[in-house]
Amino acid sequence: MNNIEQLQTAGAPVALVHSWPSIIDDEQMALDLMMTVRYETGCDRIILPKERFSERFFDLSTRLAGAILQKAVNYQVKLAIVGDFSQVTSKSLRDFIYECNEGRQCLFLPSEEEAAERLGRLP
Repeated sequence: MNNIEQLQTAGAPVALVHSWPSIIDDEQMALDLMMTVRYETGCDRIILPKERFSERFFDLSTRLAGAILQKAVNYQVKLAIVGDFSQVTSKSLRDFIYECNEGRQCLFLPSEEEAAERLGRLP
């Protein structure tokens, strides 16, 4: 069952996905989620809890994160992945998170509130 809430921000509307029927473990699952959110809410900015992603997403050697982010770029969806990333020990993952947070496509943030505010302001 999908539990998706549309948030109004000072900028563009943002969809907050509270729950999703399965853990995102491949590109097609991610694309299905993005298109469902767009269809149900009209939003192209999505907040997802990091728990919605499989551990493979955070293992950069699998290339899953890059493939999913490429789908987001192709379908013009902006993502914010929310959770505690302070315990990340992998230098490559820390660098990836840092680089994403400097951009405009995918953000890794500690709270839903910050994610909504930042996504809402993106061009």
